[in-house]
Amino acid sequence: MRTEITDLDTLRRHRAEGRDLRGIVLTRLDLTDRADDALLRTALDDALLLGCVLTPEAGRRAEAAGALVFPAVPNLPYDTYRATLYTVDELFAGFDPDRPESYADTPDALIYRHAKDTKLDTLHALTERLHDHSISEALADVLTGHPVAVMGGHALTRDSAGYRDAVRLGITLGQNGFTVLTGGGPGAMEAVPLGVRLGDHSTMDSVIDTLSAAPKFASGATVDTDEIGRWLAAGLAVDLPATEVRTIGIPTWFYGHEPPNPFCQLHAKYFANSVREDGLLTVATGGIIYTPGSAGTVQEVFQDYTQNHYSSVGPPAPMIFLGSRFWTEDVPAAPLVRKLAKGRAAEPWIMVTDDTDEAVALLRAYATSVEQTGALG
Repeated sequence: MRTEITDLDTLRRHRAEGRDLRGIVLTRLDLTDRADDALLRTALDDALLLGCVLTPEAGRRAEAAGALVFPAVPNLPYDTYRATLYTVDELFAGFDPDRPESYADTPDALIYRHAKDTKLDTLHALTERLHDHSISEALADVLTGHPVAVMGGHALTRDSAGYRDAVRLGITLGQNGFTVLTGGGPGAMEAVPLGVRLGDHSTMDSVIDTLSAAPKFASGATVDTDEIGRWLAAGLAVDLPATEVRTIGIPTWFYGHEPPNPFCQLHAKYFANSVREDGLLTVATGGIIYTPGSAGTVQEVFQDYTQNHYSSVGPPAPMIFLGSRFWTEDVPAAPLVRKLAKGRAAEPWIMVTDDTDEAVALLRAYATSVEQTGALG
């Protein structure tokens, strides 16, 4: 695996130790200062320079020495070669809660409009793919242990019983020490990380009352910036304790009408929804809980089971269908998954239940099993 260097101090230490730059990835470094330019005067075979700022001479010299130089693309509202995940403050920079319409001027909204306006342009297709690769790398850097994902629809309103149940689920997962991943959007995708961050039930009712002032994010599959702004303002008004990163959202600009929620501490936001969905299922090595959802959630069920059926990304992990009637009668995906898994390694890790504690007990048993066998190591 290549070594990536994203800051000048690390590069200077690397060179001071007498090491060359063969096969190294340098990302977003300004190397125009004479002293920093001199750091490139070494072997550069198979090195990658991504979005670095170079003098024309240094660029020619690097290419002549065997480096591949990928320039920064101007006039983009996003960083093609970013090295970290997004924070809520970054995505919603400039948002004024007293002016809900100001959501339209945030980086999140600007990036969506840019992607929509340039979707048939070859250059921007390339920059979006490079961006998404960078996001996958940054996500891998922050994930540890056995992350658990919770899937569910965006339609749950903040004043609904289902939203409250999802918050309770998040509280239980957080109390059991899990890092929790969701699709990063509204509905169940925000309720669960909210519960993780609340930590207990003591303030749950008052927080949900605050959020219920703006119960939904939009009226349909269009971007209503005023309604999104009111939804966002209510979420940002909730004061949550600062803790280590335990909640990560994985949303997409493909669904521009669905904003990322304010309760995930970090967001791995992608342009390509297919990369986002497959990536979310793949990194949830501790298992997935499925709460009631629509077509997107059902699609994720069978994508996940395919990975488990063939053990294509590691040993089969838990698939927990939370909501027995929904998953066996309303949308009977669970019986089909169980039939496909019969006699296979995935079978013991499939559960249909209405009991949150029972679901979390299975996740804990799986984590213990993996730690004892080293199956993910």
